[in-house]
Amino acid sequence: MREHFLLADHVVFLNHGSYGASPRPVWETYTGWQRQLERQPVEFFRRHESLLASARTSLAAMVNVQPDDLSFVVNATSGINVIARSFPLAPGDEILSTDLEYGALDYTWEHLCQRFGATYVRAEIALPFTTHEAVVEALWSRVTDRTKAIYLSHITSGTAAILPVEEICRRARQAGILTIVDGAHAPGQIPLDLTAMDVDIYSGNCHKWLCAPKGSAFLYVHPDQQEWIESLTISWGWRPDNTFLSRNQQQGTRDISSFLAVPRAIEFQREHDWEAVRASCHERLKDFRQGMHDRYGVEPVYPNTGEWFGQMALVEIPPIDLATLGQALLLTHNIEIPCMKHAETTCVRVSVQGYVSDEDLGALSNAIESIVA
Repeated sequence: MREHFLLADHVVFLNHGSYGASPRPVWETYTGWQRQLERQPVEFFRRHESLLASARTSLAAMVNVQPDDLSFVVNATSGINVIARSFPLAPGDEILSTDLEYGALDYTWEHLCQRFGATYVRAEIALPFTTHEAVVEALWSRVTDRTKAIYLSHITSGTAAILPVEEICRRARQAGILTIVDGAHAPGQIPLDLTAMDVDIYSGNCHKWLCAPKGSAFLYVHPDQQEWIESLTISWGWRPDNTFLSRNQQQGTRDISSFLAVPRAIEFQREHDWEAVRASCHERLKDFRQGMHDRYGVEPVYPNTGEWFGQMALVEIPPIDLATLGQALLLTHNIEIPCMKHAETTCVRVSVQGYVSDEDLGALSNAIESIVA
């Protein structure tokens, strides 16, 4: 599988979760769209609405929503910013989240809550994780009559844990609370059915686990919530249609090639039986976690089961300075991987994409053994 990707041969690349990586056929499709744009820009933009509609149709089928209920955005952060900046906050309102969220989007909500006199509430989720029910109850214990929306990650960036968003969405709908999910790491890593999830708003990246080009993501908004959603750029889509889709799709002149390559990314994964690839990657990661736990005996941040992680997970190791660990892994062993601490536990966040070999995981195991010895 490695031969399909453009990754440097000398690097053991175990950090797919940060920025993803595109296979050659997807990259060629992406650059092919760019060449079409440059050959006849005016003609290309005459077709841009139909081209985007076709790409949205492919993506919408994958996540089980209607094509006009999602819009392409450049990344999940931009999608959440569209929502946060549109949200009708008032003094005293609360946006409820967790203490596990992506820092950049914590900043987004903190900024807007401060601006409008609202409060960004971060429920503390105890680590190590025990059960999904405990996560739900910890979050729900902070719900008040001032809670206007619940914002949380589907798969958290820092811990790589899959959160029980389906149950949270169910309880929130019963309580009349809006749900906003950051799906940065979900599309392509785990099955995604947004209609079954019954989520109000979902922003997901295509450039990570779906392996589409950088600059491809989507924002889904339930039809009941689309009227109040603005766009970060007011352009031609504001009139005459003034719909959620027109407002967010019409963003002035820009290169939409990354969006148009998304169907090729979906097709590539279908061609290579990606459901089986994902399952194999998960099992290999699960075995690797177990082997490292057996070697070092460090308490895991979450159980070694499929309900907690997909192709990306924390692997706990003996205590060591993070800077020392990161530099040794990259500079001495040519291993690209994030290092972090959770609940005073030193961890590496391992991403096992289809191109990761058993030899790559063995190299990481041997490197850690030499560093912590």
